[in-house]
Amino acid sequence: TTDAIAVATAYLAAYNAKKMGVKTYVSQYMFNTPHETSFTMDLAKMLAKIELIESLHDDNFYSIREARTGLFSMPANLNKGKGQLGSSTLLQMQIEPSIVHVVAYCESSYAAKPDDIIQSSEIVIKAIENYLNGCPDMKTDSTVRDRKKVLIGDVMQIIRKIKSLDMTGRFEDPLTAPEIIGAAVRSGILDAPQLAGAAGACGKLKTLFINGANLPVDDCGRPVTEEERLNLL
Repeated sequence: TTDAIAVATAYLAAYNAKKMGVKTYVSQYMFNTPHETSFTMDLAKMLAKIELIESLHDDNFYSIREARTGLFSMPANLNKGKGQLGSSTLLQMQIEPSIVHVVAYCESSYAAKPDDIIQSSEIVIKAIENYLNGCPDMKTDSTVRDRKKVLIGDVMQIIRKIKSLDMTGRFEDPLTAPEIIGAAVRSGILDAPQLAGAAGACGKLKTLFINGANLPVDDCGRPVTEEERLNLL
């Protein structure tokens, strides 16, 4: 799905966990998903998720950051898989995770064996050591900051649109109402190309990678803003 919808659903998951009484929430930030996402746009997406999710923090709710490499980003070439694991881990360290989930470099080809897991762990450990010994702050990159700001604005539009589905004011909190979330999926507010043909979903969303970001596009492949996308529903 689009970067904005991915951020919105991550926020909604944490929001609902908090409302259900969860006090300590492990928020997993899976990088390189989809694998066409550039490192620049990936970091911006994760920082947008973090800002929104951690805005929910209070005395009764706290989230722990867990980072991981996206499984489908691992190339079939095992040496390239090692390169992907190491470079992705260095990117992940920019969000200063409390937990690093090690994905074996071979998992796109076969289930990891003990030796693969040991090698993968050693690759990750070295990448983490390099970061801790001193690494430039990628979060200060102007493209990252600008994209993060755009994503947060897009997510706020999505959240407002979901709330507007409760036209009668029936629900105390529309964001926690299954009926409203279901309506958001059916109407296309929360959508993905992979949902095409699925019962109970819209599945009309079209996306395209442009400069490393996953954006909504019209039928001609032209990018549209989140406001335009929502207005067309």
